[in-house]
Amino acid sequence: MLRAHCGRNLHSPLHVSHAQKKLMSNSSSITEFLLLAFADTRQLQLLHFWLFLGIYLAALLGNGLIITTIACDHRLHTPMYFFLLNLSLLDLGSISNTVPKAIANSLWDTRAISYRGCAAQAFFFAFLITAEYSLLTIMAYDRYVAICQPLHYGTLLGSRACVHMAAAAWASGFLSAVLHTANTFSLALCQGNVVGQFFCEIPQILKLSCSRSYLREVGLLVLSACLAFGCFVFILFSYVQIFRAVLRIPSEQGRHKAFSMCLPHLAVVSLFVITGVFAYLKPPSISSPSLDLVLAVLYSVVPPAVNPLLYSMRNQELKDALCKMMKGCFSEAINCLFPFAEHS
Repeated sequence: MLRAHCGRNLHSPLHVSHAQKKLMSNSSSITEFLLLAFADTRQLQLLHFWLFLGIYLAALLGNGLIITTIACDHRLHTPMYFFLLNLSLLDLGSISNTVPKAIANSLWDTRAISYRGCAAQAFFFAFLITAEYSLLTIMAYDRYVAICQPLHYGTLLGSRACVHMAAAAWASGFLSAVLHTANTFSLALCQGNVVGQFFCEIPQILKLSCSRSYLREVGLLVLSACLAFGCFVFILFSYVQIFRAVLRIPSEQGRHKAFSMCLPHLAVVSLFVITGVFAYLKPPSISSPSLDLVLAVLYSVVPPAVNPLLYSMRNQELKDALCKMMKGCFSEAINCLFPFAEHS
């Protein structure tokens, strides 16, 4: 009835102001949103709960180990690992923004999220995703300079420059999130309160608006998409130059070391970009709630859990530092449990 009422008023130019007032009233009366459920049966809900809990704990452990290892090992205090530490922080924030609420909803058999909670979730998702993509672009530049211009690496990527670039990535995410969230949640909503996703994201909230003012937010999204495409072209260009330089390295050991530096980053970028692009640019004919749900998991849940594995598998320096830290922690634990063992 509400949808029909809104549609009827919107098609009448004589009642535009009255319709807008009604829409604002309806929007302000929304106190909560209903998220998309993963399953209808209790058994599948509990399965989703344990699955997401395992993924979340793995992401916490993996990213936490990377952050701790880089922070504690002075040999890893280089631009590449500084950016990797920032990436792990963003991954921790990203998965902590969406997954705990989904876990709680599955455990308590509910779909509800408060209006403020939805706005906060949409804000932090936009903030962290934008900052992460900006950081991945900066990391591509770092790899390009390290391999293609090694003599200028210390000059172009000094400690101050690295801090400024990382700060720019975080600031770009914050600015983007403020603009998109403030614009989206100022719109009048009259299409109900059911969000077609398991977390609040701005494109899904826009679907609930029946006011023509949503075009303003669409314009912002198009601008953001153009900037994201520009970053993608830069990453692509960087890797074309990187691979050309790597193939000219005479020694096989040198090529292997160069590839071990670049392939993890390239894998992370590919996973991040391909799933996100397909999710938002897929043809409407193949769209379905189930497919949207799977794609959302692929671009919002899987990367933060998989990124630590991708970086640690091919990075020997990181693996050595991690093993050294684990051995040190194990030795300390043994000494605490058996303080007289070393004196016997």
